[in-house]
Amino acid sequence: MPDILTRILARKREELEAARAAVPLAEMQARARSAPPPRDFVCAIQAKIAAGRPAVIAEIKKASPSKGVLRADFDPAAIAKSYEAGGAACLSVLTDRDFFQGAHEHLAAARSACALPVLRKDFITEPYQVFESRALGADCILLIAAALARQDMQGLEGAARSLGMAVLVEVHDASELDAALTLQTPLLGINNRNLRTFETRLETTLDLLARVPRGKTVVTESGILAPADVARMRAQGVNAFLVGEAFMRAQDPGESLRRFFN
Repeated sequence: MPDILTRILARKREELEAARAAVPLAEMQARARSAPPPRDFVCAIQAKIAAGRPAVIAEIKKASPSKGVLRADFDPAAIAKSYEAGGAACLSVLTDRDFFQGAHEHLAAARSACALPVLRKDFITEPYQVFESRALGADCILLIAAALARQDMQGLEGAARSLGMAVLVEVHDASELDAALTLQTPLLGINNRNLRTFETRLETTLDLLARVPRGKTVVTESGILAPADVARMRAQGVNAFLVGEAFMRAQDPGESLRRFFN
């Protein structure tokens, strides 16, 4: 049976074919270039860290393939406002429909409800999706090293930079890290969750830290479920976090964020 990542990428190819038929590339490029200016995602992260605070990319997602529905009462705009009040640096919004019950509309609603920069969390493999992301209002895209060849990552980063967008490149092991380090972005996500098995180990981030050069900002992703996990990472110099599941299960996501990181 194909692993989860392989299944997701196969579905993305089908979605892309339908999207291009509905909105040709030239039209999507025009929409991207006429979108409101992007917010500075990298600056928002670095400003929190410079102030001695953890930089939190707070995630808005309704469900996941491994855990099912995380939040039945799902209002992206209200969650975005709550996160902003709770001290988030940025937002991450899932737009994948089939596996995470996300939607393009979730990103638009969340961004309109606050002043925070927004990451489009999806499985981006082609330039069309980069232009689509900017047209939706995204300020940053996620590039997953496990899903992309090195030259494809470089090309996608170039497309994002041409639109003024930031890039968060995500890795899970040393070979993916080596490929990711060829990109210009300062934002290096280390996913503690294996996207092929969905097993999670915080040691994934800690084991790779020694290989990360100066000038990169490590964002630890997945498995941050308690303040003790935050303290463990900060003790090793990791000060940026992408957290979703723990907050999505809370009655007030922003208040949960505040308690986690204070």
